[in-house]
Amino acid sequence: MNVKATLSPQDLARACADAMWKEDDASQGLGMEIVEIKPGQATLSMTVRPNMVNGQRIAHGGFIFTLADSAFAFACNTHNDRVVAAEGNITFIRPGKLGDLLVATAREISRSGRSGIYDVRVTANDIVIAEFRGHSRSIGGTWLPAADTETKQK
Repeated sequence: MNVKATLSPQDLARACADAMWKEDDASQGLGMEIVEIKPGQATLSMTVRPNMVNGQRIAHGGFIFTLADSAFAFACNTHNDRVVAAEGNITFIRPGKLGDLLVATAREISRSGRSGIYDVRVTANDIVIAEFRGHSRSIGGTWLPAADTETKQK
C-alpha cells in the first residue's frame, strides 16, 4: 500500500528556490549565489564588481538594494506560493567597497493570509552595511505542481 507524504518544509523550500532560480536572470546576471535556503529564510551573496561602484568609488546603493530584494524574494517564496514584493525599504549604514563579498540574510517576520513581512541584513566582512524591510503579497499559483510536492513511500 502506498502512502503519500508531503516534502519536509526544508525540502519544499529548497525545491521552490531551485525552481525560482532557473527563471531569475537578474540575480544570476549580477553574479549572485544562493548560500542557504530554509523555510521563510534565504541567504544570498554577491561580490561588488567594478561596474557596481558609483562616482564615490563605493558600491552603488541600487546593487545593495537588489541583493537584499533578491534574498527577500527567495525567503518569501519558500512555501510554494508565488509571492512578489509589495514594498521594500532600505537603510544604508556603511558603504560596500569594490571586491567586497556582500551577504544578504532574509528572515520571515510574519506571514498572514496573502501578506508577509521580511527583514534582510546585508553584511560585508561580517559588518552590517544595510538593513532592508520588505512587504510581500501572494499573487496565486505555486512553484511546484502538486505531484512534485508529494513522494510515495511503501
